[in-house]
Amino acid sequence: MSTSPAPRHKTLTVDIGGVKVGGGHPIVVQSMTNTDTADIAGTATQIVALARAGSEIVRITVDRDEAAKAVPSIRDHLVKMGVKVPIVGDFHYNGHTLLADNPACAEALDKYRINPGNVGFKDKRDRQFTSIVEQAIKWGKPVRIGVNWGSLDQELLTRLMDENSKSAAPMDARAVMHEAMVQSGLLSAERAVELGLGADRIVISAKVSTVQDLIAVNTLLASRSRYALHLGLTEAGMGSKGIVASSAAMGIVLQAGIGDTIRYSLTPEPGGDRTLEVRAAQELLQTMGLRTFMPIVAACPGCGRTTSTVFQELARDVQAMIRERMPEWKKQYPGVEALNLAVMGCIVNGPGESKHADIGISLPGTGETPSAPVFIDGKKAMTLRGANIAAEFKEIVEGYIEKKYGGRG
Repeated sequence: MSTSPAPRHKTLTVDIGGVKVGGGHPIVVQSMTNTDTADIAGTATQIVALARAGSEIVRITVDRDEAAKAVPSIRDHLVKMGVKVPIVGDFHYNGHTLLADNPACAEALDKYRINPGNVGFKDKRDRQFTSIVEQAIKWGKPVRIGVNWGSLDQELLTRLMDENSKSAAPMDARAVMHEAMVQSGLLSAERAVELGLGADRIVISAKVSTVQDLIAVNTLLASRSRYALHLGLTEAGMGSKGIVASSAAMGIVLQAGIGDTIRYSLTPEPGGDRTLEVRAAQELLQTMGLRTFMPIVAACPGCGRTTSTVFQELARDVQAMIRERMPEWKKQYPGVEALNLAVMGCIVNGPGESKHADIGISLPGTGETPSAPVFIDGKKAMTLRGANIAAEFKEIVEGYIEKKYGGRG
């Protein structure tokens, strides 16, 4: 049985503001702001925070004229702050009007997101969809055809349900819904191509909020097209629930070689840190061996042998040090993101786990000798004792990084 992800599904490469999505390029992490886009300073500040946390594409809501007019100023703010990240405009219902009435917005955005379920209704649907695609062609922008089961094209779904009921071997209702989502995305993409938009300017997403549905729909999409695919569990939820559900769903699909860009749609705590969704996406890709973003810290979960909190505090401090120092480390020490660290709590697995890491420390458990052996590149290098173990270990990590990665610039 293979222990590696399946070969990547072959998709077309889409250039989104200089970021390559699909075509075998590294899977891209993206996120979305939750500010009022008309709040120029607030939105620019959050985009900067998301970009610096590692979001390689950021989507913003463009829902009304004030928001559309703010987009060029937001872009100017980002330039002044020295942040270059592609910005995607999220359009629903009135995107055709906003883009036509605000050419500066249409030009400033790097991609347009169209939801075929609410781009327009009845006779207006094709006309309004066509208008947005024509704007994309005019300004040289790619689009994402973003199907969402919460706003699925009801005419299409009803037609497929009727056809299914007359079939000699009808599918269950959920399978029909999956088919409707796939057809909505593919038919919209094909219509955009008919209008003159290149297939290599289209990304498709099919967002659902349950794990098995995400797996089923994206497996179908991958089997029936070469469009670049964006993965995400919509309305994933808050806290651990949202992270677990998104990780389970996307992890299975990514393991099958499907997916070119991902987002964790996490509900933040009131006043919470929006960048959590970026870190979660990075950690999924890194733990699956698909990308490397920053050093990994293996840490003991704790048990009755580890009644001291010293190893917990050290693991926390080391993680914080990595997050704080990574922007500088990445400039000074190319390759540092591949570093592996271990902070262990007792003698049972501590020495062995530490030997597997580039640098590891095995702190004393309950009743053990008050000493902490440090292992570097698989060999015991020293033993730390006393009240300054944490500070000394962090100095050792800094020194190791400088020695190992300092000459790679």
